[in-house]
Amino acid sequence: MNTLEHVPRLVFWETTTACNLECAHCRRLEVSATLSKDDLTTDQARRMISDIAAFAKPILVLSGGEPLMRDDIFDLARHARAERLAVALATNGVRVDARTATRIAESGIRRVSISFDGADAQTHDAFRRQEGAFEAALEGLRRLRAVGVSTQINTTVTRHNVEQLGAIYQMALREGVDALHLFLLVPVGCGLQIADEQMLTAERYEQALNWLYDISREGRIQTKATCAPHYFRIARQRRAAEARQAGALSDDRSAAVPAHAEPAWPPGHPALHAETKGCLAGTGVCFISHKGEVFPCGYLPVSAGNVMEQPFARIWTHSDVFARLRDPDALEGKCGVCEYRFVCEGCRARAFAATGNYLAEEPFCSHVPPKSRRPS
Repeated sequence: MNTLEHVPRLVFWETTTACNLECAHCRRLEVSATLSKDDLTTDQARRMISDIAAFAKPILVLSGGEPLMRDDIFDLARHARAERLAVALATNGVRVDARTATRIAESGIRRVSISFDGADAQTHDAFRRQEGAFEAALEGLRRLRAVGVSTQINTTVTRHNVEQLGAIYQMALREGVDALHLFLLVPVGCGLQIADEQMLTAERYEQALNWLYDISREGRIQTKATCAPHYFRIARQRRAAEARQAGALSDDRSAAVPAHAEPAWPPGHPALHAETKGCLAGTGVCFISHKGEVFPCGYLPVSAGNVMEQPFARIWTHSDVFARLRDPDALEGKCGVCEYRFVCEGCRARAFAATGNYLAEEPFCSHVPPKSRRPS
């Protein structure tokens, strides 16, 4: 493993488990309306931020729970900016009044994502389990734009809202946000409880991701697929088909990445919407829990260490969990023989949820690699 090839580009920090909503798809089984006694203190959080910044300059995403329930959240954002980290905030938007929007802007937070799980109040509020959540989030979004903060809409795609993706896209355009990110449901926490009811089939995921590719080609808004690594396989297949149609390619093999090399990262600091490759768990991103535990991502509950016990740099560079995730040749099942494994790798969190093995094949991918096809 060459650690120089794997630098943290996004670090998600669960600032608190406290939340003012009880969303049906939350990765936590229990949601508290009060701050946890196990949340990092202000001093502990400041030391952690400085420790991260001394090692690398990732985008620090302040997440939760609901991060705006922490009284010190803006002080911590300013501290991160002083350490030369780009800072983003992930919120449900309900608590973003005019004063909070101004404080977000003044703290140096570069982008705020607000989650919308439907294109209308009925759909969104039912999933968020709070009447009025949609309108409050929409007003919060508008207040942020009014003070000049970059905004994005996050949508977790499930059966209840997949038919509204077009309407959510139009809402994003109408509201003038900078980006639309789609998250495919990972069956963990509350998401595990609703998985049978709300998980899309692999074929329906394929359709949704092809739709995302189509709107990305319009170039009207930044788009990104999260927890959907097979989007990168789909994008290459679509581009290859388009090029063949134009007479530039002769076969689909040109769409695959050579098996001997991982695609190079784009130069410079990545934008908040930068596309690199599929599953980045432990290779380009990680998740730090409210207790300081470091996980490959927020949906893969396999601990790599704790920042209260050892430096972040040591966890990132020496974790056995991260080392295994950085080796595409360690993948099992059809992912292990897939011609797109270097740009996709499958969702390691969904593999873990389905089998208990994070190196197993992606259970919600309909692609059948040639090497795994049975002779007819």
